Amino acid sequence: MSKLGVVEDTLFVPMLGRIYASEYCPQILYDPKALELKKKLPSSLPEQDGQSQYTLLASAARSANMDRYIRAFLERRPDGVIVQLGCGLETAYYRCDNGRSHWYTVDLPHVVEYRRELLPEPERETYLAGDAFAEDWIRQIRADVPDAPILVTAGGLFHYFEESKVVGLLRMLTGFGEIEIVFDTVSKSGMAMMRKKYMKQVGHGDAQMFFYVDSASVLAGKIGSGVRVLAEEPYYRHITRTGLKLSTKVSMAVSDRFCMVKMVHLCHSAKFHDQTG
Repeated sequence: MSKLGVVEDTLFVPMLGRIYASEYCPQILYDPKALELKKKLPSSLPEQDGQSQYTLLASAARSANMDRYIRAFLERRPDGVIVQLGCGLETAYYRCDNGRSHWYTVDLPHVVEYRRELLPEPERETYLAGDAFAEDWIRQIRADVPDAPILVTAGGLFHYFEESKVVGLLRMLTGFGEIEIVFDTVSKSGMAMMRKKYMKQVGHGDAQMFFYVDSASVLAGKIGSGVRVLAEEPYYRHITRTGLKLSTKVSMAVSDRFCMVKMVHLCHSAKFHDQTG
């Protein structure tokens, strides 16, 4: 595979987090596919011992949160389509598939190439190589499923891009029918903390970060076209903390108290009537 860049290389961070959670904190996330892939990852990856429990579980919590939104969406719309932007090595398909929905994963060509080596395309998951911020992928998907409701997930992606680029993508999606999008983000204070501590601890202190959201409703106003906020919730609200280290519990509590990291769920379709609980 070609050498991964600074941002793309972060795709191993959530995989290590899912492996850690599966081995030590399965009450938060259990991912058999991640465990299966453990021995296939590059030997040069930093050991989990170099990270705190909190940083490892922050990645696992993102997957657990996304799983919750995906399952709720598929419960409402069992024939809906799941699109994962910046998918990296995410294995949500194996955890959440309902046996009938179609999935698409979008990432840069060399990341998709590496993903395909580790995770050959399953029956109903299509890999699309390209720029997540360009229209090509959504045009291709709409050609396949012109009228299907779509849930787009963007886990750990938007932090690394300027607000104008993220807003441009979200605005572009409003022109392609019934689409919901869920993503994780940070507040301005959360961004400062991630730059200062988290990214250095996971070995990526050189990855620049730009995008943050202090108010989802303000963001929705910038997107326009009747976009509504379906949820804006603290990142660890639904994460079980039983059995975790005290330092981890404190970090999670502080993050949620000041809403430093959050999940945001947006929609521009009037057809949506219920929020994820």
